[in-house]
Amino acid sequence: MERTVPKSASDEIDLYLRTIYSLLRSSTEVQIRTLEEVHAGMNSSLHPDARKVMPDTSAFIYTSLRLPECITEVRSVVLGQSGQVFARQGYPDVESWQQVTARARRRTTYYDGKSTLAVYIASRSDIEDIVPNLTAFQIEWNKMHNLLRDWQSPSWDAIGDPDSPAFQELRDHLGISGEDLLRLHAVWGSTFAVILKKIAARRCNFGIRLLSGSLSEYWRATRMWWQNIERHVPQVMDRPVYFISSNTHSIPNLLTGYALEKKGSLLKYLESSGNHELLREWQDLQECDQCASHENFFYYALKKFQQTPEGATSLVEMAREEAAHGITRVPAAHAFDIEAQVVELSCLDPKRFDPRLLPGNDVDFLRSSNAYIVNIDYPLGLGAYNVLSKIAEHIPEILGVYIMGKAATLNGVIGDVMIPSVVQDEHSQNTYLFQNCFTAPDVMPWLIFGTVLDNQKALTVPGTFLQNANLMDVMYREGYTDIEMEAGPYLSAIYEMSRPKRHPVNEIVNLQGASFDIGILHYASDTPLGKGRNLGAGALSYRGMDSTYAASLAILRRILALEKRRLT
Repeated sequence: MERTVPKSASDEIDLYLRTIYSLLRSSTEVQIRTLEEVHAGMNSSLHPDARKVMPDTSAFIYTSLRLPECITEVRSVVLGQSGQVFARQGYPDVESWQQVTARARRRTTYYDGKSTLAVYIASRSDIEDIVPNLTAFQIEWNKMHNLLRDWQSPSWDAIGDPDSPAFQELRDHLGISGEDLLRLHAVWGSTFAVILKKIAARRCNFGIRLLSGSLSEYWRATRMWWQNIERHVPQVMDRPVYFISSNTHSIPNLLTGYALEKKGSLLKYLESSGNHELLREWQDLQECDQCASHENFFYYALKKFQQTPEGATSLVEMAREEAAHGITRVPAAHAFDIEAQVVELSCLDPKRFDPRLLPGNDVDFLRSSNAYIVNIDYPLGLGAYNVLSKIAEHIPEILGVYIMGKAATLNGVIGDVMIPSVVQDEHSQNTYLFQNCFTAPDVMPWLIFGTVLDNQKALTVPGTFLQNANLMDVMYREGYTDIEMEAGPYLSAIYEMSRPKRHPVNEIVNLQGASFDIGILHYASDTPLGKGRNLGAGALSYRGMDSTYAASLAILRRILALEKRRLT
């Protein structure tokens, strides 16, 4: 059955993507400026003021967080799937370059210390994320350059002080609000004045080159990633598996209790760190027992502590504790910046579980379990299809597939949890109908700050920039309220795990009756009308982790219940 979704909703986005790939077919470097007009014409919800003379600060902040800090020195960006691809195309030693990271995007990236950035891509979705980010960054940099190049600054050094008259003059000269300039200052920190001087001194002019875009190279890169997991935990090849796509912290925290054992040390750290705001939150928690989760607070505090030099030993100790209780961390390797954790259920100690995790005391069944949990740090877009397809190829029995990820919401607020039963996938153009194993009562008991919205319809977009008001208006009228990037590719892989053929294109696909559990939970991290303010604002507070842990608890409680039923 063919689905019917208005194509006019995404004509500008389709044109943008066709332009990107037609340019990247070139065997030489192409200039990002060639894409600026079609990028602006897309009217992206994350870059609505691309054509205006005045800066779109939200778009600039969003891209600054998703590109490495060295981007201010970069002139050329080179994309490839593996070290072999780079070597064949004249870059034999990229992995000896300086490895760099972005604060809000996981991707294996190397900088030559001069002007070239080598970026490993795991799927087509990486291209559809990198190119719009570079284009938006360049547009906004050059806007600011045009405003600053002839400005006689009273003092470039004083600009770094938000309380100085120079900072206020800068705000007036750029024509942006004081709030937006303070947000930009918070992102750039101590380099604020240095970056502004660079912007004033020169235009930004990125070149980009795609070394290989072949599907076989993506498959090869995925195979290398999976082989790394096999080397670390070879026994997983012969066991039934529950697959989770989530993050690197919530599942281990709930299963090992490490953070909860370190309450005293973490409170001492907070007292000595000078984080008065978080200490105040802890005092409020003690006075108002039900206003937030104590456990979530310590999970958040542990993460903050481990980011400090004195917390480095805690990372080693935590890894040792996890390994002693059946959790093997497999670090990211090769092209994929995707960490995996392999959990042997029979080795877990229920006494160490988060108290919300396992109802009752009937835990003896775990000792006789032969199953594993494979939890991965969620991939980007089509990388999800590649990863799950590869795992399904090598694992004898998949008992359940559970996806937890960020999404934008059109009918909720940040912190809500959305449970879809319909997913419109803009990659395959399929509309997937499936039985989500989760409903609102599975999540609601663990969610304090948000609301659980089940029976939702989700839209999987190719990239965060690749959505506009026209698309959202049409899809909202069709009842789609949940916008994200991975559910569609995962469901395409699930189709191939339960059907004897490749997933179709542009059809209504019914996955009801799959032989294993399918669960998708999305927590709202953005409202598109915020023009990127929410996604660009930085890390979640411990209150913001409420929805993350509520979803993780629902997933683990489901797995433990299914495993008990399977064994007894």
